[in-house]
Amino acid sequence: MTDSVYVPLLDLACGAFLLTGVLVLWRRDLAAIVRLFAVQGADLGALVIVLGLHKGSAELMIAGVAVGGLRAGLLPCLMRRALMAGGEGRETKPLVNVAGSLLVAAVLAMVAYAVSQPLVRLTPTPATQAVPVALTVLLVGFFVLVTRRRALSQVVGFLLMDNAITATAFLTTSGVPMVVELGVSLDILLAVLVLQVLTTRMRAAFGGTDLDELRELRD
Repeated sequence: MTDSVYVPLLDLACGAFLLTGVLVLWRRDLAAIVRLFAVQGADLGALVIVLGLHKGSAELMIAGVAVGGLRAGLLPCLMRRALMAGGEGRETKPLVNVAGSLLVAAVLAMVAYAVSQPLVRLTPTPATQAVPVALTVLLVGFFVLVTRRRALSQVVGFLLMDNAITATAFLTTSGVPMVVELGVSLDILLAVLVLQVLTTRMRAAFGGTDLDELRELRD
């Protein structure tokens, strides 16, 4: 793949990857948040495939398909099942409102850009120049994790962070060994399965998954 095709495709994949992460802050409907995560998973898979096509690496392309299948297919499916079982459609009032969250996202993007500049200057390739995008999504995922109240929203925040870490690894190291990516993906899948069981039991025992309400429980 020539640079004239590679760079626009890489920019498109990274732009979509960032946009879906920011849109999670905008939406409070849990089903929409899960759909955005699924789209981001597809964007991540596309990003890895573009890198593989540029480098002529079949292993990278296979990894991209596997990453996309897991994060755009299987994990969102598990989260939708948990959402349907619980019957909870919307995020309760988050600690930071939508306008404030989007403003924080802009600040986090500037922080990510500043922090990643030494790495970009070290190896100024199109891939490393996209690292600020991955770091922004990492910070946005952490922000979602600490400001949202529903357990499912916090799971999405955790998975956004994992997507960002995976993207950073592929952008900076030209990919990780397939066995490492497979092991990490299985760990993430196990974590989501455990969280699904826990949220189901929380709803059965307490009638909801709003963590602020659960903190008010006393013996």
